[in-house]
Amino acid sequence: MSDKTTAVTAWEALFRAQVSVMRYLNAEFPSGELSLNEYDVLFNLSRQPGQQLRMKDLNRHLLLTQPSVSRLVDRLTARGLLAKSHDQDDARGVNVALTPAGFELFRRVARSHIESIAERVGGSLTVTELETLTELCDRLRLSGN
Repeated sequence: MSDKTTAVTAWEALFRAQVSVMRYLNAEFPSGELSLNEYDVLFNLSRQPGQQLRMKDLNRHLLLTQPSVSRLVDRLTARGLLAKSHDQDDARGVNVALTPAGFELFRRVARSHIESIAERVGGSLTVTELETLTELCDRLRLSGN
């Protein structure tokens, strides 16, 4: 187990790096068609089997409150980017799925967003450092489960 001061220093460095990178990515984000939060919903659904999730599971992937996610999903559904349906196994549950139009928009915006990520993150670290960063972040994320 690590020393408390070292752990706090590491946390502060990680947090400040995240804030700095997110500010850059927000500034560079191609927001003409999607907000970064809308993109995050489409991104998370694009990585799921069948490009869909139960609403409560989608909430776990996002850094938004449940009411905010519900409103966001409703807006994306009204735009034809998502489709909502009742869960076959649990009538109280709602499934959210990416529509073909939603997936196409996600892919278009992702191309530009990926370039910004590659420039800001990939331009600052070597491939080996990026692999180490990924491993360390995964360990931190999974240690809370």
